[in-house]
Parts: sequence; structure tokens; C-alpha cells
Amino acid sequence: MPLQKLQLRPGINRESTTLANEGTWFEMDKVRFRSGYPEKIGGWVRLSASSFLGVCRSIFNWLTLNGANLMGVGTNIKFYIENGGVYYDVTPLRTTVTINNNPFVATNGSAILTVTDTAHGCVTGDFVTFSGATGLGGNITATVLNAEYEVTVVTVNTYQITAPVAANATDTAGSPGGGAAVVAAYQINVGTEISTPLSGWGAGAWGSGTWGVGTSSQNLLRLWSQDNYGENLIINPRGGALYLWIPNPSPIVYNRAGLLSSTSPAPYTTDVDCPTVCNAVAVSDSSRFVLAFGCNDYGSATIDPLLVRWSDQENYAVWSPLITNQAGSFRLSIGSTLVAQQQTRQEILVWTDAAIYSMQYLGPPFVWGFQLLADNISIAGPNAMATATSITYWMGVDKFYTYSGRVETLYCPLRQYIFGDINLEQQPQFFAGTNEGFNEVWWFYCSANSNTVDRYVIYNYLEQVWSYGNLARTAWLDTPLRSSPTAADYNNQLVYHEQGVDDGSVSPAAPITAFCQSADFNIGDGHNYGFAWRMIPDITFNGSTANTPAVTMTLKPRQNPGANYSAAATPSVTSTQDYQAVRNYEVQQFTEIVYVRVRGRQMAFRVSSNGLGVQWQLGVPSLDLRPDGRR
Repeated sequence: MPLQKLQLRPGINRESTTLANEGTWFEMDKVRFRSGYPEKIGGWVRLSASSFLGVCRSIFNWLTLNGANLMGVGTNIKFYIENGGVYYDVTPLRTTVTINNNPFVATNGSAILTVTDTAHGCVTGDFVTFSGATGLGGNITATVLNAEYEVTVVTVNTYQITAPVAANATDTAGSPGGGAAVVAAYQINVGTEISTPLSGWGAGAWGSGTWGVGTSSQNLLRLWSQDNYGENLIINPRGGALYLWIPNPSPIVYNRAGLLSSTSPAPYTTDVDCPTVCNAVAVSDSSRFVLAFGCNDYGSATIDPLLVRWSDQENYAVWSPLITNQAGSFRLSIGSTLVAQQQTRQEILVWTDAAIYSMQYLGPPFVWGFQLLADNISIAGPNAMATATSITYWMGVDKFYTYSGRVETLYCPLRQYIFGDINLEQQPQFFAGTNEGFNEVWWFYCSANSNTVDRYVIYNYLEQVWSYGNLARTAWLDTPLRSSPTAADYNNQLVYHEQGVDDGSVSPAAPITAFCQSADFNIGDGHNYGFAWRMIPDITFNGSTANTPAVTMTLKPRQNPGANYSAAATPSVTSTQDYQAVRNYEVQQFTEIVYVRVRGRQMAFRVSSNGLGVQWQLGVPSLDLRPDGRR
């Protein structure tokens, strides 16, 4: 019989059985489709040897007037400005107080110090910086005390810190100590890494929960929103205040971000109506307004989750609406809370938990207009959307959507696979980003049994195909100001994607395991068996750095759709007498032909790699098949 090409349709499809999807791909990891053919995704490298504290969930890149290429990095613990691979701590302060009562108490032989500060307002994990303290007389010197420390709360009036050295008997002889004018600068309270769902009666479905148990407030994830106002950066921890970071002239001095509501001097002296608490902040590109989403109303200190407010044009310090300015507000009507916003070419898209609005600049007297685009829709989280080529894509709680002038459902052949195995309690962790170099939108989410992000799904909007896999990331940014997409991982570092072919986030670099497996296809006539006896590989290793790059091509036969794939006796390159077993064949760059012995009614084809320096793209392999017996 003539050789039969394994010409499979591009993209992945898991909406039916593996045999019903004959002619396409069914399983994969670390593989994308380019020009219709599967290839291993690019590798990644560390941005630098430095790292930060906490889990990063927000990255933003911009340039200063002096050309400094800066990146804002918001974690659940700190906020940093990255420049040249170094992370500078600019976390805002919550308060600064002077403690007048010798607050430090040491224990002989222990590095743990107890600090007394009435109504300190800390939570465990907060950071405080002391100044003006005097030493305790022994190992605990003034230099030791006047430093930054992480706090472990004991009571509402006391907490503990861990010094770099243990106290001795001299330190405890005159306890307590530290002086009568110790200044404590408390950074804003840290956030959490994982959302804790509501508990108690009424927190879940009707009738669930325990009667008489109060509902706890949800322990929300620390999510930062950030945007540049010129060379300045405006930041906001979700549910917190607005802050402003101003880069000093070169060389940049990395002072802490300050409250936007306390900004001075003129011409930017903030008025009394600046929002003191909000869920997200943005700066409109064309008209230069600062926009606060889900914020406190005028004269109130409580968040209105559907309220949108904006500053005067070209002035982030003016928020009081007057006939002489364009400051104002608008309250959305559909939904219970504002979830997300995304700036596009001619409008700002605003999502509530039940609708999507278009926000457009109109000019005085209304300033901003809001138009309902669709209701009865959903969005998976504050960062679950991305815009590419003027089209916005987002993940809902049960499907994907797209907006290109009208809201439509985005067909996804992985819908059942994704939303049938997803942890919706961790929706705030889900996020999206673009990979413009490959015409892709990436979504990262938590699988059903994971409280952290462990999976991704890719949509190639040019070729309209999907792919998926497993990858732990916490934030993503595709920016033209950096060489390639930047992501944050759970190792407290930023990595550049699409650089190299290996996992360069560790040292030494580790290989990336990648595979792609087809759906089943018939090799017999459905009644008799088929027999495959040789294979002609078709694969390119362009981009590989290994001297002899190789992949493994696997033929997986089975008798019927309900049967298991036959177990492999050995992963040898050469076949054995058991020719109904799975066969693995190593294929290198110049492999011309592989002799195989595979027998079954159906078969799946798999290509995989797990070596260092290997990059590949599959072409159209061919199989030589012939009819065989019934048994």
C-alpha cells in the first residue's frame, strides 16, 4: 500500500471522544501551533539573579522622561520598581508613629524581640522600619534595631520581630529598652496569596452552611492596579488607597510611594474629594484623566462597588466636581460589583459581575458616557482579559468571550476540558496576556484540585486554533519596551519568555518536557486489524542548541475505542515480538526511515521531547499500513 500521510488539522479538540475527533490533536503540553503545525513553545530565562518578596500579581512597564525603562511589580507583600534587574522597595507607608516608652524587650539567648506599641494595627507579615532607637547594651545595638523587620502579631498592642543576632544578658538587664523616641514607620498591611471563600450560613448556595455560624468576610487576594501618568506611576492595592510614585531626576531615587490624597505642592495639591479607597485605578490615554473604579463616593469613606469616579483632565489632584473642571462620577446599574476594566483604542471596557459597558469620553458637560454592551455575561477575574489587534478577549466563568464592536461567544474546542476542571473559588488569581510575536492570547488559571495557578490555555487569533498545558505563573506582561513577554513565577522572580529553548529560571537550566498527541485514527477497516511496519518522520529542529537534538515519536495502538492503549514492554528504539504494544521511536535530525511493528484497529500518534537544547516543529510524517487479520 502507498504511504499514508498523518495530515492532522491544526489545533486541539477535546469536546468529544478521542475517536470522534479523528483527524485532529487531543492532548498536549508546552506545544503551540504555528502555520498549522505543532511546535514546542519557546523557553524562558530569569530577568536577573535578584528576587522579590511575595507573589507578584501585577506587572507594568513604562519609560521616564530620562529614558529609564522601569517596571512596577506588585506582590501580596510589597511593591517594587524594577530597573536594570534590581528590585527597589517603594511600598507605601500606612502610618509613622513615635513610641515613647522603651518598646523593645529581649530574652537572653534569643533573637526574638517583643515590641510594645498600643493599637499598632499590624497583621502578621507586615513590615516596620525603626529609626531613632538606642541599643539595649549588648548584642542588640542601635544599628541592629534601626532597620526593617517583619512583624509577627502577638496582641493588638504587641508584636515580635527577629533580630539578626541573639540577645545576651546585658541586653536583658535593663529591659525594656530602645529609648524614649523610637520612630516606627509601618508599611501598608500585607495581602494574601490565596483567596479564602466566604463561610457560614448564606455564604454559598441556598441552604448550605451551618445555621448560627456568622459569615466571614472574604480574605481577598492582594491585587495591584497601576498606570503611568506621564513618568509618574499611580498604584492601588485592590480595596485600598490610591498612591503616587514620582521618579526623581537621574539618577533615580527610589523613595516610597505616597498617598495621592496627600500630594503636594502646587500645581498638584490634592483636594478633599480625592478617593481614599477603591478597587482599581487607570489613566485614560487620550484625555489624561485618572479613573477610580469601585471607590468611595463624595463625603463617604465606604466603597461603592459600582461607582466610577474621575479626576479633572490633565490634573490628578482635582476631584471635586465644579463648573470650571471636568471631574465627576457615574454609578453603573447592572450587577453588584465592578470586576474589571480594559483600555482599548477608542473606549474603556468596564465589566461588572453581570454586564459589560463601554466608557467613552464625550467632553463637557457629561464628560464620560457609559453604554451597556451586553448583560448576562461573566468575567473570571479582574485580570482575565486581554486586547490584541483592537479585539478584546476574556475568560468567563463557563466560556470565553470576544468584543470587536459587539460582544460574542468565542468558540473553544477545550471548553469542557477547561471549565470541567477548574477552581472557581480562586477566580481572582486568573489572568490573561498577549504574546504578539506569535499572535496569541494566553490565559492562566487554577485546576480543580489546585489553589494556585497551574494551567494555561492559548488562543491563536490569527489561525483561530487553541492549545493548552501546565505552567505555574502569577502575572504576565507583553510589552514592546522589553525584548519579550515578561512573566512572574512562584519562585519570586520575573522571567522573559520566548528566550532560549529551556527552563532558564533555574541554574543550571532544565529541559522543558513537551508533547503533542493525536486523537485516535483508524488503521484498519474497523473490523479487521491494520498493521504499520514503517514510518517516514518529517520534523525540523531549527532553533535547537543541542548537538544532536531528538524527539520521541510514539505509536499507541488499541483494539477498540473503549480499550486501553496497549502497554509498552520497553521504550526501546527497536521493536520486539510484542507488536501490539505502544512503541517509542527516537527520531533525530537526519533520521530518514523508522521500521515499526504496530498492530490494532485504531492508533494515536505522539511526538515528545525532554532533552536540553531541543526545539522542534512537526511536519507531516507518513506511515506504511497494510490490512491484517481479525485477531
